[in-house]
Amino acid sequence: MADRQSIPIPTELKLKRASRSLEVIFADGIVFTLPAEYLRVHSPSAEVTGHSAGEGLLVTGKEQVAIERIEPVGRYAVKLVFDDGHDTGLFTWKVLYELGAGYDTKWHRYLERLALAGQPRPAARSDDDA
Repeated sequence: MADRQSIPIPTELKLKRASRSLEVIFADGIVFTLPAEYLRVHSPSAEVTGHSAGEGLLVTGKEQVAIERIEPVGRYAVKLVFDDGHDTGLFTWKVLYELGAGYDTKWHRYLERLALAGQPRPAARSDDDA
C-alpha cells in the first residue's frame, strides 16, 4: 500500500449532483469519478469501518444517496456530508486515492457482500457507468 509521500494530492474536487458522484483530479493527472453510494458505503468512519479489524459493517439501502456538500479539513482531507445525515468520515487524500484505484475490486466485493447477506440492490443505474 502506498505511503503518504507517494500519494498525490487532489488539484480539484467536483461535486456532480446530476450523477450523484464526486470527481477527484489528482496532481499526477489521475482522475477518479466516485459514486456517492460507493463513497457512503466505504466511508472511513467508525460507523462504517467498525471498531475492529475486518471488512467493516455492511451498509445497505444507499442507492439513492447524494453528497450535499464537501467541507475541507486542513490540507489533508475533506468531510463529505451525505443527504442521509452521515457526516463523520474524513476522506484523506490517501483514502480517496485508494478508493479510486481500488474501485472495481471494492465495488465487486460490496455487491458480493450484499448478495451473501440477502440484501438485494435495486439497479438505480448501471454499475458499469459508475
